[in-house]
Amino acid sequence: MSEMTGNVFDVKIFKRVLKYVRPYRKQFNFTALLTIILAFLGPSRPLLVKYTVDNSIIIPDSELLIKLTLAMVALVIIETIVQFYQTYMANWVGQSVIKDLREETFHKISAFKLKYFDQTPIGTMVTRVVSDIETIADLFSNGILIIIGDIMKLLVVIIIMFITDWRLALLSLASIPLLLVATKMFNKSIKSAFQDVRTEVSRLNAFIQEHLTGMSIVQIFNREQKEYEKFKGINKKHRNAHVRTVWANAIFFPIVELFSATSLALLVWLGSKGIIDEKITFGSLLAFILYIHMLFRPIRQLADRFNTLQLGMVSSERVFRVLDTDAKIENTGNIILNNPKGLIDFKNVWFAYNEPEWILRDINFTVAPGEKVALVGPTGAGKSSIINLLGRFYEYQKGSVSIDGNLIQDIDLQSLRKHVGIVVQDVFLFSDTIYNNITLNNPRISMEEVRTAAKEIGADDFIMRLPGDYQYAVGERGGTLSVGQRQLLAFIRAYLYNPGILILDEATSSVDTESEEMIQKATEKITENRTSIIIAHRLATIQKSDRIMIVDDGKIIESGSHSELLKKNGFYKNLYDMQFATELES
Repeated sequence: MSEMTGNVFDVKIFKRVLKYVRPYRKQFNFTALLTIILAFLGPSRPLLVKYTVDNSIIIPDSELLIKLTLAMVALVIIETIVQFYQTYMANWVGQSVIKDLREETFHKISAFKLKYFDQTPIGTMVTRVVSDIETIADLFSNGILIIIGDIMKLLVVIIIMFITDWRLALLSLASIPLLLVATKMFNKSIKSAFQDVRTEVSRLNAFIQEHLTGMSIVQIFNREQKEYEKFKGINKKHRNAHVRTVWANAIFFPIVELFSATSLALLVWLGSKGIIDEKITFGSLLAFILYIHMLFRPIRQLADRFNTLQLGMVSSERVFRVLDTDAKIENTGNIILNNPKGLIDFKNVWFAYNEPEWILRDINFTVAPGEKVALVGPTGAGKSSIINLLGRFYEYQKGSVSIDGNLIQDIDLQSLRKHVGIVVQDVFLFSDTIYNNITLNNPRISMEEVRTAAKEIGADDFIMRLPGDYQYAVGERGGTLSVGQRQLLAFIRAYLYNPGILILDEATSSVDTESEEMIQKATEKITENRTSIIIAHRLATIQKSDRIMIVDDGKIIESGSHSELLKKNGFYKNLYDMQFATELES
C-alpha cells in the first residue's frame, strides 16, 4: 500500500525540510548562488564557439583564434571550479541536514511508549532512521538546487536561441511540447513505482531484522526452507517494484533521444539551407547544434532529478510521519525524587494494552519502605504489567499509582526512572565492553567503582578471568556470555545506579544451579535495605520475601508470607507442592 499521496513536489513537506537548513543558511545561499552562476556559464560556451568560428576561422585570423581558444579554456576551468564547489557545498548541506534530522528522529523514537514498538516492526524503524533519511540528503545534492539550475539553464539557452535566430529556435523547440507530455506521464508512473519501492524496502528490512534476531528459533524448529520461501516472496515484490522504475526509464529515455535526434536532423537540414542561402552563419548553426544538446540533456536529466525529488518527498513524508507520531509518555511531572523512601501504592488500577481486554483488574496493594515483596503467578497473569506501570513504560487507564505519596504522573519522568531500577529476565547487552555495558558509557562512574560493585555482587572473579577482563567485548547482545553472567552484569549495573526501588523480573528463570546460587547471593545484597519487588517462577528464590502476592488473571488473589500462604492451603500451596514434587522427581 502506498505511503504517500499527492503531487511529486509537496510544498508543505519541502518547506518543512528547509527548516532544517536554517543553521546552514549561509552555505545553502552560497550553493544557490553557484547554481545560478553555472546556469549562465554553460550557455556562454556555444556563444563563444559561434563567435570564434565566424570571426577567426571562416574569416581567418590566427591571432584572434589563439585568444578566443584561451578564453574558452579559461571559461571551462572557471566552470569546473564552480561546479566542484557547487557539488561539494550541496552535498555538505545535505549531509548536515540529515545529521540533525537523524538525531531528532532517534531522540523522538527513544521517547516512544513501549506499546509503539509492540506494534511497529524494528526493521521498519531502521529504514526510517537510516535509508529514508539518507535519501533526503539527495534533495540537496541532486534534487531541488540542481533542478532549479537546469531550469534556469534551459531558460537562458532558449532566450539566446531566439535572440540568435528565432526561426531556428522555433524549429529546435518544435518537439518540446510532446517531450513535456512524455515527461509528465513518466513522472506519474515513476512516482507510483517509487512509493512501492520504499514500501517493499521497509518490508524487506523488517523481515531480515526479525529473522536474523530469531534465527535460533528458525533453526531449532527446522523452518529454514519455509522462511526462505517467505523471503523469496517479499524479495520478488521488491524486485518487481524496482523493475517498474526500470521499465519507466527504459521507455522515457529513448523517447528523449528520439526527440533530440529529430530536432537535430531538422536543424541541420534547415540550417544548411540557410547557410547556402547566406541567411545564417556556420557559427550560428554550430552553436544551435550545441544548444540542442544543452536543451535535451537537462530535460532528460530533469527526469532523473524528479526521480530523486520523488524519492526525497516520499522519504521525507515517512520520516515526518514518525516525528509527528504522538506516542511518547508525557513528562508533565515536576516533582524530583531525592532519596525516596520507597513507599509504593497501587489503588484500584486497571490496565489494558488494547481496551477492553483488561490485563490488570482493580489492583490494590501497598509496599512499605524497605519491604521485599514477591509477585508469583502463571505466565500472562499480569506480573510484568505491574512493574511496567510503576516505571511508566505503559500508562494505566483507571486508578492511581504513587511513590512516597506522589502520583507517578506528577513525578519528573527522568527522576522516576532514575530511582526505579529494573533487572529483566532477558538482559540486553550492547556490542561493547563489559565496562561500558555496566556504566552505560556514564563518564562519572569510574573503573574503581565498577570493580567495587562487582566484588560486592560476586561477579569480579569471572570478569577477571575473561580476556581483557573489564574491557572484554561481549559481542552482539552479549552472545559470548552465559545467561547467568549477563544477569550478574545487570545486577552490577543496577547496584551502581543505586535506585531507591528495585524490581527483579524473573532474574533466575533461565540459569543453571551454580549461577542461581550466585544470583541468589547477589539478590540478597542488592535488595538489602531497599524497597524491592521480585517476580519469580521458582518459589525457592522468594521464600525469604517479607510478603508474597499471587497474581492470576489480572487480580491479586492471595497475599502473605511464605508460611502464611502455605497455611491458607490455596493457590500458592498447590503451586509450591507441584514445584517441590517436580524437584524431588528430578
